[in-house]
Amino acid sequence: MVGSEAVPFAKTGGLADVLSGLPAALAALGHRVTLVLPGYKGMTPEGARVEIPVPIAGAAAPTRFIDRPLGERNRVVLVDRPELYERDALYGTADEDYPDNALRFGFLSRAALEYARRSTKPFDVLHAHDWQAGLAPVYLRTLYADDPHLHAMASVLTIHNLAYQGIFPSETMPTLDLPWDLFTLDGLEYWGGMSFLKGGVNFSDVITTVSPTHAKEIQTKEYGFGFEGILARRADDLYGILNGIDTDRWNPSKDPFLPEPYDADHLEGKEAAKRELLDLIGPRTSTDHLWRPLIAMVSRMVGQKGLDLIVAAVDRLPNLPASFVVLGTGEERYEDVWRNLAASYPDRVAAHIGFDERLAHVIEAAADIFLMPSRFEPCGLNQMYSMRYGTVPVVRSTGGLADTVADYNPRTGKGTGFVFAEYAPEALLGAVERALEAFRRPKIWRTLQRAGMRQDFSWDRSAREYVKLYKRALDSRSKVKGKRRRFNGIR
Repeated sequence: MVGSEAVPFAKTGGLADVLSGLPAALAALGHRVTLVLPGYKGMTPEGARVEIPVPIAGAAAPTRFIDRPLGERNRVVLVDRPELYERDALYGTADEDYPDNALRFGFLSRAALEYARRSTKPFDVLHAHDWQAGLAPVYLRTLYADDPHLHAMASVLTIHNLAYQGIFPSETMPTLDLPWDLFTLDGLEYWGGMSFLKGGVNFSDVITTVSPTHAKEIQTKEYGFGFEGILARRADDLYGILNGIDTDRWNPSKDPFLPEPYDADHLEGKEAAKRELLDLIGPRTSTDHLWRPLIAMVSRMVGQKGLDLIVAAVDRLPNLPASFVVLGTGEERYEDVWRNLAASYPDRVAAHIGFDERLAHVIEAAADIFLMPSRFEPCGLNQMYSMRYGTVPVVRSTGGLADTVADYNPRTGKGTGFVFAEYAPEALLGAVERALEAFRRPKIWRTLQRAGMRQDFSWDRSAREYVKLYKRALDSRSKVKGKRRRFNGIR
């Protein structure tokens, strides 16, 4: 695997959680996984060190690789090039990306393949993640096409966030040792520039994204970010696999951040969490209001997350028979909306601008309803955390939200949350009102909570789906090479 961030080494978003959880789950299934990451500033892990020359821009740069086992079958390899990765941030400053990001992440892909070709045992699959690793499949099928250690490898690309495509000026091509005959519509050319992500899509055997619904959505103009045609060409090789969650870290029966443990059969701990939350940040209600339904959001405060729907409904939210608690940071205009609501309605609204890991866990446990009105959501994790904690989600039907939350049907009594389709404030308010109506009926509410808590969102489930795709990619590659291979443990 090749990627740009992973817990506990470096994190800016959900990709880091995936590159922590998925390798561990694959290893638990018996496969061997090596994850290649940049050696960012502050990383000083112990591990074996080896120096390998990595060619780039017409020269071979001696590069140190730090190899650290993470378990019996999975390991991380850090590419130690201080002039490329010893920075204060992973991708850029608050105002702009680092100007040499093409070289930084092109080098990462090249380094990963140089490391792989020197392995004593050939690897079966190259799994690249997002644009930062998009050139790895390109290099594999071009510069390394005849390498005896690499030529049989299958390649998989996972798109975590299509909005970021790794687009650089065309003159970047020769600096990355990419021949100009790849600068075509079915290669890397994208509106006069070159795109790492487009290269990854066009040269990988299999492409995945992080939910089945999102795999369909990104082939449409509304969600494709200009890549809809590129992805439609590869529709037969495009799959959606839901991300998993860390079911040990997000487990109300043993969460160290909670005042009392609880599970689906003993939900009393949610009341203790609500009391603690009211003490920590509010809303500043009296204990008489402890039983008022509590609606929560833990989110980046950006348009993608549906904050413009909140703005459109801002005058009506305080009139609902509920309290609100919000945790997150983002665009100042959205932060100000929640600050103003909290100032105007301190008995109903609490807003914590920023992020706090403990508070995120306490909110998930304390809340009755969790709000995710996203404009688009490739997978989403908080709706899964919420269901695991007996907090009923209200979500818009998009991407992974559509794939994980089943709308409550009052006729059958089935469902795990409340879902709305139209991206409009009236639709959002309607779903919230349906949830509040169900909350007033304890038997129905308990059934909803327990149905959500019994869903399987583990990485084990996701990893088994990835193994199927690895085998499909290997089968596809073996047909190209004119022979079939036996599938045992995947490396």
